[in-house]
Amino acid sequence: MLSVWLPICLLAIAALLPVGAALFATPQQRGRNAADLAFYRAQLAELKREETAGRLDAVGAQMATLEVQRRLLAAPLDAPRDGRLGRLVLAVTLAAVPLLAGGLYWWNGIPEMPSASLATRLAESGQEATMIAQVRAQLAKLPVNDPRTLEGWLLIGNAERSRNQLGAAAEAYRHALALRFEPDVVGQLAQVLLEDGQTEAAVALLAEALPQAPQHIGLRFLSGLAEERAGRPANARRIWQALLADAPPGVPWRAMVERKLSAPP
Repeated sequence: MLSVWLPICLLAIAALLPVGAALFATPQQRGRNAADLAFYRAQLAELKREETAGRLDAVGAQMATLEVQRRLLAAPLDAPRDGRLGRLVLAVTLAAVPLLAGGLYWWNGIPEMPSASLATRLAESGQEATMIAQVRAQLAKLPVNDPRTLEGWLLIGNAERSRNQLGAAAEAYRHALALRFEPDVVGQLAQVLLEDGQTEAAVALLAEALPQAPQHIGLRFLSGLAEERAGRPANARRIWQALLADAPPGVPWRAMVERKLSAPP
């Protein structure tokens, strides 16, 4: 137990050390009066330098000095402030925060809890696979024109992509596109193909989809990205330059495209 609590205490001390330093430091006057006094004294010193350098005659220097001294004497004094209450509140807070946090952790924390084992992680992965299999089984019972069919394939595609099962994710997105053309789904499928190293398949997919959605920003950008990944940077730059030419000023994605164009080929 000591091996757990000792690092926790050291971290708490390190985190609260700046606050403690401020608490026990000597207080300094930082009111408006102090700032006024410093300003007027700086003016007096400047007048003295001007007179010494010959840029101000004696009469003018004397009159200006008298005016600054008058303002200096007329400057209002700051009301005395008792900082003891603020220091007391800060000291109580400084002590209460680690004690309260430590008490809550002592009551409800489990510092000895080990990290999830490989078997646990595999079991969780197996649960995801079981869930996906159940969705597939339900899809098989639904009519093709049922709106839930499209939603189910998109759910499977997103789930498989999150598990890095790129082939299964691409298959699910293709099933969704077979039901209805959606430019956003084409973009998801293209990204999966690029992540999976299937660059030419992504190029062909985008070339087929763009005539159906010629102004879709995502598809146009991905088309340039696919060309770049395929080793055709000139084509990529041409696509991105055309995209920028059609872009209204101030759109949030403009900077991203400009960075791609400014990068060396």
